[in-house]
Amino acid sequence: MELLSPAGNVKKLYYAYAYGADAAYIGLKKFSLRVKADNFYEDEYKRVIELKKQFPDKKLHCALNISFHDSDIEQFMRDMDYFHLYPIDAFIIQDIGILPVLQKHFPEAKLHLSTQASCVNGSAVKMYKNMGFSRIVLGREASLDDIRKIKDFVPDMELEAFCHGAMCIAYSGRCLMSAYLTGRSAQAGFCSHTCRWNFDVMTTKKADQDKQASGKKNLSAEQAKLIAESGTLLLREHERPDEYFPVFEGENFTAVLSSKDLCMIEHLDDMKKSGLDSIKIEGRMKSIYYVALVTRAYRKALDALEGKISKVQAAPFIAELENVSHRESTTGFFYDRTEADKTAYGASDSPYELGAIVEEKLTDDFEREFFKISGTAAKEVKTKKTSCGEKDITSGQKSMKKKSGWKFYRLEALNKFDPSMDLEVITPETVSLILKSGSWKIADPETGLERTWVCNGHKCVLYAPDDIPTGALIRIKDSGYVSGKIRVT
Repeated sequence: MELLSPAGNVKKLYYAYAYGADAAYIGLKKFSLRVKADNFYEDEYKRVIELKKQFPDKKLHCALNISFHDSDIEQFMRDMDYFHLYPIDAFIIQDIGILPVLQKHFPEAKLHLSTQASCVNGSAVKMYKNMGFSRIVLGREASLDDIRKIKDFVPDMELEAFCHGAMCIAYSGRCLMSAYLTGRSAQAGFCSHTCRWNFDVMTTKKADQDKQASGKKNLSAEQAKLIAESGTLLLREHERPDEYFPVFEGENFTAVLSSKDLCMIEHLDDMKKSGLDSIKIEGRMKSIYYVALVTRAYRKALDALEGKISKVQAAPFIAELENVSHRESTTGFFYDRTEADKTAYGASDSPYELGAIVEEKLTDDFEREFFKISGTAAKEVKTKKTSCGEKDITSGQKSMKKKSGWKFYRLEALNKFDPSMDLEVITPETVSLILKSGSWKIADPETGLERTWVCNGHKCVLYAPDDIPTGALIRIKDSGYVSGKIRVT
């Protein structure tokens, strides 16, 4: 099975490829359902071309999965030359109106039907095949049994399904809740994730008055059912105390708001036997850390399934999924839809933050120049604001001393950390390498002075004895994390 990972920007595309994806899916400009992802624009196609050369066996899928209005198609036609600059292997679409445009102007690209099209039966799959599609991303409501039947019915059609990530409450993700409550349509890429908000279930004033008049503090099951079906129930979101939204519940119906996250990593053998050709990780809006670790976990699990490594070797990488931001997990609709009906509470959370990205191992020439500068007296550097909201004061800091066997690495700092902390280095083949406090230093590459802390916006180099590859991630413990406690994040 192909492993397909999300890439919301160029850096995430690198980490999807580097950490084990066979293919990655991106969005271009405003034609993707993840408008709030960085997406791709301007001259980033040059970097994408470089990545495709660096990873020649990897595929690039492009999501054009919005519901197109005439104005959107006109805009797409105006941007056609720009889209041709990207080395796109396949387009993911839900709107059939854009199909002839892509067939005419991108004849070499394959066409994949988006999960938004809600394709869950063999007859529909055969119809889409006749229209020119080479792959169907099945509606997430399809069970493994459904998938087996579809594959038997249309054996030469590629089938894809999600295996991991957040799930929308709506049918195949076609949600109107965000548009209804906030005016931001999910079908135009502007989903406000309204289903993840915290709601109070209330009743209208009339229902409250009727209850008080009856003199009853508690309702029987039958009375509660009558209220649920009466239209007197209301939802009120915590941050909007003066706005109320009606709720109606029908027979044997459970109101679902915040779905659990999908996780099928323990069931990949069943997915493969069902006939799936590709499994897909959700998350173009997720972090680099998420993309890297989730991709790596599924890569190792697939390698174990295919006999390339042992289950014992794969196990510690799979266990790392617990260290990635997530909610409670479910197997969704694959086995029993009652699993999909179970809800979760609160935000995604993780015990770690991404401290920095290792951009490159620096040369001996850099080291010589650095210690030449650092060997002079400490220099006073101008105070400046940083994205941490603090001041960077390096005046009076000590110069660095050369250590045998240590090397310099250029970092892109993302969150605040300091030498009192342990750092954990993450690579595609290393679960985590712990750099204990005192066994590493950080410095300003321009002044040659040690830094007492670093955060996003600082120019920084790491000085350490360990061999750290380019592209490694450095994570730090999140001091605000408490196991079992849900934070509002």
